[in-house]
Amino acid sequence: MRPFAVIALSLVSLSCLATSSLSAESITERAAPCLACHGEKGVSETENTPSLGAQQPAYSLIQIYMFREKLRVAEPMNDMVKDFTDDDLRLFSDYLATLPKPAALEAGDPQGIASDPARMQAAKALTSQFRCDSCHNADFSGRDNIPRIANQREDYLAKTMREYKDNSRHGYDATMADVMQSISEAQIVELAYFLARVK
Repeated sequence: MRPFAVIALSLVSLSCLATSSLSAESITERAAPCLACHGEKGVSETENTPSLGAQQPAYSLIQIYMFREKLRVAEPMNDMVKDFTDDDLRLFSDYLATLPKPAALEAGDPQGIASDPARMQAAKALTSQFRCDSCHNADFSGRDNIPRIANQREDYLAKTMREYKDNSRHGYDATMADVMQSISEAQIVELAYFLARVK
């Protein structure tokens, strides 16, 4: 993996580029294959596949860049973005931020069961204990290069936390891997439950 400084410098350069695409297709047309997996209007209905609606553009830019450069490996994503230009990276990340944010799970749970208030309160305390509400904001909407995690798919949240914990997913820095080392499997389940339902 390249040092963080190299990635950061590359991303600063990308952020200065124009957002126009050389393609004659509109961004809506070009994003259609992405939304086939990530859900119409950016709200995923596919297992272990994240919703992208209202995601922080700086975070999306970093992730798409990492997929393009194979610094983050997931074959479908690496293949989809391998020919993206630098302009494309910015165009797509800005577009995803305009899609509607996902709604909190409650009556929409697969079992149709409303969230458990006591469980939500206990899990909220975990978000303070592990500083989730500091980095990702008090409403978990994210900021800058820190992602929106509010109302993300519960299965994807749990999967991602497990991957950071076992070091099978690498961020552009070690923050999440460090945080996850002290979080138990039971706490991962509770954090994912809460974040998928937070209002």
